[in-house]
Amino acid sequence: MDVTVRDLLLGLLVLALSLWPAFQHHGTLLGGVPERPFDRLALVAVAFQALPLAVRRRWPAVCLALVAAGFALDQLRGYHSPAGAALVIALLSAGAYLERYRRTVMALCTVAYLALTVVFHRLGPGEPVSEFVTFYLAVCLAWGTGAWLRSTRIAEAERRHRVAEDSRAAERARIARELHDVVTHHVTAMVVQAEAARYLTAAPDRLDRTLTAVTDTGRRAITDLRHLLDLLDPGHGPEARTPPAGRLLTLVEQSRRAGQPVEFTEEGTPASSTGSADLVAYRVVQEALTNALKHARGGATRVRVRHGERQITVEVGTDGSGAPVAPSPGGSGRGLAGLRERVDVLGGDFSAGPEAGGGFVVRARIPTGSTA
Repeated sequence: MDVTVRDLLLGLLVLALSLWPAFQHHGTLLGGVPERPFDRLALVAVAFQALPLAVRRRWPAVCLALVAAGFALDQLRGYHSPAGAALVIALLSAGAYLERYRRTVMALCTVAYLALTVVFHRLGPGEPVSEFVTFYLAVCLAWGTGAWLRSTRIAEAERRHRVAEDSRAAERARIARELHDVVTHHVTAMVVQAEAARYLTAAPDRLDRTLTAVTDTGRRAITDLRHLLDLLDPGHGPEARTPPAGRLLTLVEQSRRAGQPVEFTEEGTPASSTGSADLVAYRVVQEALTNALKHARGGATRVRVRHGERQITVEVGTDGSGAPVAPSPGGSGRGLAGLRERVDVLGGDFSAGPEAGGGFVVRARIPTGSTA
């Protein structure tokens, strides 16, 4: 239902209650003007106070001006109808929904009220000043409540905007990490294999195997990219976030075909529900093997994965005997930083650095059961 229609219903309710004989002369009494029986002008005063409430959110200044005029007529004529409550609603609405000229409107209301008090002193029995001061403070309270509601609404809108921006930034970072993990690993393997193929022209069989390995790596890259696109599809199920069983062994075999001697050990049985832990463990092994191909090509590499009841432990290290690819594909450091963020989100531990006896090791402890 449109807000104007809802507010019109509120105005009609105030109008009906104000014209009901049992409620007449039971409204606001300001200035001490003697009561007067309801007449046609009373209907005008009540209508001016009630019906403008229909536009209290769309045109709050217009609503306040009309309601204030009706309230002044109501009090000066001595009708004292319940429609006077509409002034509080109009003031609260102006404080909450008026966007421009807020101080000007408040100043005009103050001037109009001062003029009204002067008229009351001339027409009425001379009410004490404290009565007018108290009523003015009540008016200010209504305006201030509306202003507080407005500031609260604006703060909530800003908070939602920041949350949306943070969510978009986090999603962009996640996509960047996935692209880095998928593309860098496969492209690095293809570069290493293509480099090796340059020296195998005299051995057609070995050249054919190497080129076949390059082709297979390219196909796996396409498969992984399609998998990533599935992850980015809003309608794709969350079950695709976990790599299929056996993918760790596939990573190891791919590195071996690229010329990297890898010792692979996997202990324990994966838990029935690991959340994102399996995917993070997969990415840790993938990035570590990629770095081994780039920076310690041909060096002995070990991959150890242990599945516990509440965590997955991953360790990938090289002995430092390998040589970097020349020219090295290079790196921005995004991979290890991204892995650290992934593991931290799940509440785990991550470390990567040189060993005392030479070489480089990557270790991760990844708690299971999270859906982050």
